[in-house]
Amino acid sequence: MAATPLTLNLGEGSVAFNFTAQAAQELKAALTGLLESLKAVAATTPGGRPNPQKSVEYRYTGDVFLEIFCNPNIWPTPFAAKVLVTLRDDRIRLTTETELTRLVEDVNQYLEQAA
Repeated sequence: MAATPLTLNLGEGSVAFNFTAQAAQELKAALTGLLESLKAVAATTPGGRPNPQKSVEYRYTGDVFLEIFCNPNIWPTPFAAKVLVTLRDDRIRLTTETELTRLVEDVNQYLEQAA
């Protein structure tokens, strides 16, 4: 399956790299799981202790190495959540934080174009 560029819009700019539709589906599934964990944390009754949720870690190795990480226990809502994005190859390494909602939109847009 051919890789097409995925563009991730970051807080201060964007980055594009080759990505496959299958990897995008796997990333979307990981992000959906993260959203469910964040909703579980947000649904805790006031004064109650939320059940700790597992951190979400997604890794892709292709032309580049992509890692997405988020601890859902530190964000009050899915809309406030940020994810740590690491993108690297043999010449460069980029590590930054971006909004979860923006990342979800970028992956959905990629999948719509790949279909």
